[in-house]
Amino acid sequence: FLEETCEALEAIDADDAAMMREELGDVLMQVAFHTVIEEERGRFDFEQVCREVCEKLVFRHPNIFASSAAENAGINSWDALKNKEKGRTTLADELNTVPATLPALMYAQKMQKRAARKGAFAQTAEDAAAALKAAERGWEEAVPENAAERAGALLFAAANAMRLAGVDAEEALTFASGRFRQELLQKTEDSDEQERPATV
Repeated sequence: FLEETCEALEAIDADDAAMMREELGDVLMQVAFHTVIEEERGRFDFEQVCREVCEKLVFRHPNIFASSAAENAGINSWDALKNKEKGRTTLADELNTVPATLPALMYAQKMQKRAARKGAFAQTAEDAAAALKAAERGWEEAVPENAAERAGALLFAAANAMRLAGVDAEEALTFASGRFRQELLQKTEDSDEQERPATV
């Protein structure tokens, strides 16, 4: 499911209609496949899946749907509406409902954001920068036995510094990786061009 979703996102980013059509079809097939499995187990069916997502849209958009506006009067924040819907009131509620299957950098930033919202991780940009420098020093002093732990601390601190700067860590790393690929391919192409024998 994750691979199909990532391929669909790549198609959307590329604005490739044919690719989007194919990859969104693969995602839809996964939705249908898992829904049929659950229907055979007697747990829910496709109609229930569709109805629930429609109810969610109505509940979370009181500015659009009049029937939801009165019920949610005074609640203007998307996050506040979502918390009301999910019954989340404590820090544990907030943290335990972050899907652990998210990409690691996205997972880290969501955890940090929710902890900060509850006042349990109230760092300023300056605090985050200092924590990042400390994590960098920790990485420089790492030994094989604690290298993974120190690397994780460095990535976590970097993700938080980026979050406070308004940068999506996942998108930033994807962009950097894409640029790395393009630069290598360009170097290879230039090298091949130089090595190609001249034609008379």
